[in-house]
Amino acid sequence: MSASPAYTSDVAFTPAVKAIQTRKGSRHGYARMEQAGGWQVAISVELADFIAAQTSIYLATANADGQPYIQHRGGPAGFIQVLDAHTLAFVDYAGNKQYISAGNLSENPKAHMFLMDYAHRQRIKIWGEARVVEGDEALIARLMPQGYKARPEQVILFTVTAWDANCPQHIPVRFEAADVTAALDARDARIQALELEVQQLRAQQAGSTPHG
Repeated sequence: MSASPAYTSDVAFTPAVKAIQTRKGSRHGYARMEQAGGWQVAISVELADFIAAQTSIYLATANADGQPYIQHRGGPAGFIQVLDAHTLAFVDYAGNKQYISAGNLSENPKAHMFLMDYAHRQRIKIWGEARVVEGDEALIARLMPQGYKARPEQVILFTVTAWDANCPQHIPVRFEAADVTAALDARDARIQALELEVQQLRAQQAGSTPHG
């Protein structure tokens, strides 16, 4: 068995990474982060809330030879669920039947989830291991978003090893179409209310003006 890493961030900060950090001058700062407790390993309330609001994620896997692959997964807010302090899960919907992620996970469980919130310029990186669960209809029923028009095929269970939140630098501000539509509808309703108020005030003013 391999020894446990000294720090939670060692899942990403390998000796090769630390060597480059040392050469480029950032190792001292990250060493202080490590000694202060490093990255979190449990799903906090704040992370659970962030995950519950997401409608889109990227899942990274690699095959036995190390060839990486990134797959997008989306759904209504809440499609990724927290099962416990270390486990995330979501229904894997039927798609183009390439099964690259599933094949990769069958020979290499290492995985990564990347969550981006463009509206609030926040991003979360989650390292861990994942596996595909087939044929568990009860679990699919538990995780399937109600009323969502997609055909469930299987479930992805993701065990969290460590996670980190990035700074907002260079993240462009973008909004979900539904949020923009709701904001525009609210604006239009407000404009209509103000126009009606103006018409009523003009009518009151005209009625109170004495005629010569």
